Amino acid sequence: MKRLLSLVVAALVGGAVLTASPATAAPSRALSRESAHLGAALSRESAALGGTGAGFWHASGAQLVDATGAAVRMTGINWFGAETGNYSPHGLWSRNYKDMLDQMAGLGYNTLRLPYSNQLFDAGSKPVSIDQVQNPDLQGLSGLQVLDKIVAYAGVKGMRVLLDRHRPDSGAQSPLWYTSAYSESRWISDWTMLAQHYKGNTTVIGADLHNEPHAIQGGGGACWGCGDTATDWRLAAERAGNAVLAANPDWLIVVEGVDCVSGTGDPQCGWWGGNLSGAKQFPVRLSKPDKLVYSAHEYATSVFAQKWFSDPAFPANLPALWDHFFGYLHKQNIAPVLLGEFGSTLADPRDKVWLQELMKYAGTGTSGMSFTYWSWNPNSGDTGGILNDDWTTVNQTKQAILQPYLIPPVGSGGGTTDPPPAASCAVTYHVDNTWQGGFIATVTVKNTGSSALKNWALGWTVPSGTQITGGWNATVTQTGQQASAKAPAWAPDLAGGASVSIGIQATGASTGTPSGFAVGATACTT
Repeated sequence: MKRLLSLVVAALVGGAVLTASPATAAPSRALSRESAHLGAALSRESAALGGTGAGFWHASGAQLVDATGAAVRMTGINWFGAETGNYSPHGLWSRNYKDMLDQMAGLGYNTLRLPYSNQLFDAGSKPVSIDQVQNPDLQGLSGLQVLDKIVAYAGVKGMRVLLDRHRPDSGAQSPLWYTSAYSESRWISDWTMLAQHYKGNTTVIGADLHNEPHAIQGGGGACWGCGDTATDWRLAAERAGNAVLAANPDWLIVVEGVDCVSGTGDPQCGWWGGNLSGAKQFPVRLSKPDKLVYSAHEYATSVFAQKWFSDPAFPANLPALWDHFFGYLHKQNIAPVLLGEFGSTLADPRDKVWLQELMKYAGTGTSGMSFTYWSWNPNSGDTGGILNDDWTTVNQTKQAILQPYLIPPVGSGGGTTDPPPAASCAVTYHVDNTWQGGFIATVTVKNTGSSALKNWALGWTVPSGTQITGGWNATVTQTGQQASAKAPAWAPDLAGGASVSIGIQATGASTGTPSGFAVGATACTT
């Protein structure tokens, strides 16, 4: 999850080798007729499923397509934690995993990038910090079995899952794809195990081979195209990618960039995993070329104040920068590009501009670049998350920027669990008392649906200059301009047609108007 700029410049040696797709024999007429019938059936399924399509995915130039050839696109989210010493996604100490996935899908995220570490598969690695009451069916499971549960329910929601080998061990990221404790052979064997484990499961679409390879300040670490098998990330990605495809030819192979590549133009260095400029001269060569997806990570000032953020030309300088690092692959129809991680706290005003510009650059609809936002979790220290610190309410400022670009999952994805009934709510806001520098107000939320809102939490955006100092009838908190009111322990559910009035005390002007009221993923009328 660390994405610092490296000051090391990698040297490039060696030459590019081009490969062609192997020729295939012409099918018989009978097989052609059978394939045509299957293709028609898959086309109907693909139309029903929207942006996530039908069957497994592959590349056609820079476009991802499904089994029928229909265009698809990942518009997803990262949910981290299984790569840490918890050995399970974070937040399960306070919420049910199905509830989390319901909310993700409801907000429009169609893909889940799911990080893990190789240490998760060690015999002594046991998932911890999972609330027994909230998640009874996860108790006593191994880390892989917890992932199985999440994958299964993501499929029920029509979502796709991209597995991300985030770290070798649960303690920290590594510049190379191996360490003294977790060798390259272990890295590849765990990937082939997972490829076989999920073979035939259309929910799991691919392998993000290693998170954020990068150089080390002072020398060493990962390079791209340098020709050294111990450090050339491009060569390692080929070895692992081809091993995965041998075990599961249906998967996408996602290859991230490095940070520094010399000889490709200025700037030579960018974010960890974010520099794919070397792929022009030294492309990744796979046994199935149409399974290759390149991935770049891109961040804002809350992670590191890169020099381009203080350029007088900002933000007009950003498109050319992104073209240099990764965008050329998409624009020149070379291969699909996934923005695998990008995010910010938005504390700096430039970061909001950066995020808006990045989404415009990625494009709309199924023809745009795929993306998985970092992160769902609010406990990412340098970016925060889509969720606020209560792990329930949504950061409406971030969500509003991403929303126009999201392609929601549609269809059951082959699962058997019915989704919960749609929620609906209405909110009224009334200032009750004012004084110099402060006021008291009442927020009344009504469940306008027929089913109970369980463990409800109301989120909203407070006006600039307002700071909530207290509340009653709910647990009221504020982070930045995002406020939330969480159901009290003595009344966790709000019955259909029922209302609850929440009192707040705040400093600042009483004349401002709060906005963006929502219960979980559901916007409330006002």
